[in-house]
Amino acid sequence: MEAIFIIGIIFGSISAVIIVPFWLRSQERMRVQETLRAAIESGQPMPTEVMENAARNINIRPVPSASRDLRTGIIWLGVGLGFVAMGIALGYEEPESTIPMIAVAAFPVFIGLAFIALALINRTKS
Repeated sequence: MEAIFIIGIIFGSISAVIIVPFWLRSQERMRVQETLRAAIESGQPMPTEVMENAARNINIRPVPSASRDLRTGIIWLGVGLGFVAMGIALGYEEPESTIPMIAVAAFPVFIGLAFIALALINRTKS
């Protein structure tokens, strides 16, 4: 019973750390939109800093570029190599743990290689 409770706390805290900021940000956006809507409906003029702040809160995805893909690929490659290093380090204590860690590392390594390939392909198009 205690083990289930501990596992629930671990996964609950991880999900809370991920979900709560998104929820709080969406609540803040809703309050700002309601305030702007009420001000517009009442005919009040909008100060420029209010409009700039509202425009800044919009999530606009940057245009994909070769340098961005290369940066992302290098980060994923580093994550994969970190898993490989951890597998090798764990292998000194528990030799059977090296191969599974290298298998886990294959996913971020190949994602990183794919991003690097995209960067090279997009660089030749530009």
